[in-house]
Amino acid sequence: MIGNAVTRSYEDVAVGEELPELSVPLTRTMIVATALASRDYQDVHHDPSLAVERGSRDVFMNILTTNGLVDRYVTAWAGPAAVVKAIRIRLGAPNYPGDTMVLTGTVAAKDDPGRRVEIAVRGVNAIGPHVTGTVVVELPAVEAPAAGERGSGA
Repeated sequence: MIGNAVTRSYEDVAVGEELPELSVPLTRTMIVATALASRDYQDVHHDPSLAVERGSRDVFMNILTTNGLVDRYVTAWAGPAAVVKAIRIRLGAPNYPGDTMVLTGTVAAKDDPGRRVEIAVRGVNAIGPHVTGTVVVELPAVEAPAAGERGSGA
């Protein structure tokens, strides 16, 4: 797991900050189930023999699953109060069963008036980059501690 249930505040994030890596095992079940769950019934995502017939070496992950994994990666780091404002991704090498995709990210920019943070993301498997892109999240400002939450000095 990356991150925790604590939401990061806008002020606590710095341009250049790196997000922790997330390794995603690419099982056949995950690839097929997520394609079907997202109503992507293209045979290349669930039928190995038809995928090969169409020129692929096996079934491969669909873009909706990749988009969801990128969202999960950034929001797990940012916390539950973060609001995703934009996801822009480009696919590269297919994600095939039996491989692992490693997601990495870096804070690329901050927009002070909107408390928006742009994260450059990249997901790489054994073939090469599967996904590259950016995610923009809006983070909350630092909240003042509620009455009674300040240290008691004891």
